[in-house]
Amino acid sequence: MSFLPDLGAFTMGMWSVGLGAIGAAVTGIVLANTDLFLSKPEKATLEFLEEIELKTLGSEKRTFKAGELWKENGAVIMAVRRPG
Repeated sequence: MSFLPDLGAFTMGMWSVGLGAIGAAVTGIVLANTDLFLSKPEKATLEFLEEIELKTLGSEKRTFKAGELWKENGAVIMAVRRPG
């Protein structure tokens, strides 16, 4: 006769929780550091870039189409889409 409770079920439960936590951590690290499940970016066409409205930041507020930047001279364009 033993007065100690049977810890078999408790031990099995702790192993399950521990392995689940390790699996969640590994999955989180993989998803945070890779682009396996992200959609691939699309390349912007020249027609799409020409129609974008740009606004100046200085004291003189001006709005113009991006196509005006390279009508007479060449231009290097970097398009960045911010969420929101």
